[in-house]
Amino acid sequence: MFGVQFNAGASREVIRRAAAQLANMTPVYEDIREYLLERHRRRFVDGKTPDGVVWAPKSQATLARYKALGYGSLRKPLIGPSKLLSRTIASFANQHGVVIGSNQINSRVMDQGAAKGAFGTNSRGRPIPWGRIPARQWLGMGREDNENVIDIVEEWLEKALDQ
Repeated sequence: MFGVQFNAGASREVIRRAAAQLANMTPVYEDIREYLLERHRRRFVDGKTPDGVVWAPKSQATLARYKALGYGSLRKPLIGPSKLLSRTIASFANQHGVVIGSNQINSRVMDQGAAKGAFGTNSRGRPIPWGRIPARQWLGMGREDNENVIDIVEEWLEKALDQ
């Protein structure tokens, strides 16, 4: 009987480094957070869903209301006088993952839409919202985002293993 012995020192070291890097995923999640934050901000400029579908335009009633209130012509969907929704995108990353969202009260309605009167009426008996709000999805990840996140992870792992 004879035996074969392998010197697995180099491969064992790579595995040890990989395990150490994977023990705390915060750095890769931070990179993903930065990428997704920029993508979500860009949606307000481009006026497109995560999958690239163009958002419904503002209604003529909304444009007329903005003009009457002295806001001028704010034609881009989801961009109101304060631009608050686009300026207050919340993001968080830690060792467990990434969260992108908004704490603005109108965020979900702007993302998913709402029927006229979906939230009842105001003190004057007028519907809330006063008209139909079409869905203009701005939260989420499209196919390109998924591919780019995979690329971020692959690059991160390559760097981690090359150290």
